[in-house]
Amino acid sequence: MVCADELGPVIPRTFPPAPGWSPDGHRIKNELDYSRGPEKTWVYGALRVRDGQQITMAASSRNSAFYQQFLQLVEDANPVGDIYVITDNLSSHNSVSTRTWLEEHPRIRHVFIPVGACWLNLQEGWWRIFRKTALAGRSFGDRDHITHATRVATDQLNTRARPGSGASPHHPPEPSDAATRTPFEEFSTSVLRQRSVGRSGRGSRGSPRLSWSR
Repeated sequence: MVCADELGPVIPRTFPPAPGWSPDGHRIKNELDYSRGPEKTWVYGALRVRDGQQITMAASSRNSAFYQQFLQLVEDANPVGDIYVITDNLSSHNSVSTRTWLEEHPRIRHVFIPVGACWLNLQEGWWRIFRKTALAGRSFGDRDHITHATRVATDQLNTRARPGSGASPHHPPEPSDAATRTPFEEFSTSVLRQRSVGRSGRGSRGSPRLSWSR
């Protein structure tokens, strides 16, 4: 099972050099050089739930042709068994062209999530991590820079991917909710509070534990 989605458009932006200060001591204001046009880029992504591995692809548009290219990458990365693709019902996902392509790739099966329920797609959680790793605070001069950042960030995040709940081996998840926690779900505040109480040496009602000695 893989969760697929598109991120974008990601747009190359060039920032002018720092303007410095005027002779009378005032900061010079300069408008941001913001380019928006044919260089915009979409990032396709698919998260394999079994082991947390990610497949990404940068494309100049979000259409049926690029989506089919991306599905081919997903199929190549999973050479055995059926592939269930969890995604939204975007027109390029369910177009006549895509349905025709899928007839020649019977291992791939779409499972569309309900409208307005994008939070059911685990790929959304991975995008949040990807934005911080690849895009935040960076200036891209052209589409190739975005493609390079996408590839590098994907490789780095895949080296840290873990199956199951994604919990640290030093802090195994509690048996009660380990089966339902997603790879990107953090421990709830109630769990953290219980751990804090346990470390402070207090009982369930906040009273100190007593130790009896002979």
